Amino acid sequence: MLEGRETLRVACLGAGYFARFHYEAWRKLPRVRLVGACDRDLEKARATGLSSFDELDTMLKMATPDLLDIITPPPTHLVAIKAAIEYGVRAVICQKPFCNSLEEAKHATELAEAAGVVLVVHENFRFQPWYRTLKQAIDERLIGDLHQVTFRLRTGDGQGPGAYLDRQPYFQTMPQLLIHETGVHWIDTFRYLIGEPEAVYADLRKMNPVIAGEDAGYFILDYPGGVRALFDGNRLLDHSAENCRTTLGEALVEGTRGTLSLAGDGSVRLRHFGTQEDKVLLAPRQWEGFGGDCVKNLICHVVDGLLDGKPLENEARDYLKVIAIEQAIYQSDRLGQKIREFVSA
Repeated sequence: MLEGRETLRVACLGAGYFARFHYEAWRKLPRVRLVGACDRDLEKARATGLSSFDELDTMLKMATPDLLDIITPPPTHLVAIKAAIEYGVRAVICQKPFCNSLEEAKHATELAEAAGVVLVVHENFRFQPWYRTLKQAIDERLIGDLHQVTFRLRTGDGQGPGAYLDRQPYFQTMPQLLIHETGVHWIDTFRYLIGEPEAVYADLRKMNPVIAGEDAGYFILDYPGGVRALFDGNRLLDHSAENCRTTLGEALVEGTRGTLSLAGDGSVRLRHFGTQEDKVLLAPRQWEGFGGDCVKNLICHVVDGLLDGKPLENEARDYLKVIAIEQAIYQSDRLGQKIREFVSA
């Protein structure tokens, strides 16, 4: 479809807070030509320095992109995907959370598949360099048989009446926050590191009274052989890091022959079982972009897939499993019990 082309024409929908990481990433890639930016606030679109639009249909008609990058909230996703299909766009990257519901995400996926449009969800945490390092270490059995993966989310931005207002104020009014907006990253990351879970248990709570949704809690994913993945999240507390937004927390990956640890500076260390010394597998450094430049890493991955025919991760059909697990987490919290059957994706 797009294999063999030298250049990919890309247009972006959205020019808000997080969109700048997308524009910066696209501009770093030599095989990409940015042809348009669209935002309902035309001044924000103009600030990108690209051909600017405040209506998506107009941009798609005039800019004729090969790929549309959707960098807007879930209520806009289905409409934007439908428009991209109508105007002959051949590939779409869509930000997470993907659509408003599992049913809507399924519908968007089916429409794209029927039209032969590649639809990838912009779930970028699995593309952070520390998770790629952890995955390689697990696959090479540097820690033997895997027993447990633990991630402690400590963003430190959720205290007081001004929580989130300086960067993403809509966080205060989201009816579901910790899991739907943030913890979903680790649903996908745990799937990337370990595979598909068999069951889930969750215990969620709201600690800051000024917000609508939950901002602390736990979920545990069950895997065969007693393997477990634990997400321990609290947006009010912090962790030891110069910048808490680099990794958003700390992780342990534990096995029969050793332990892998992820620190707040993005470094990964290996300690062999029965020893106290550790070996650095990934050294800390001043990472470019957001989260170890994971936005660029994902975008580069998609470009290589479209132009070179390489396999793609996080295509929409596969990502439906993440949304189904997220729903099961909220169901588990409501019912106070482990959920073993996820809604079919």
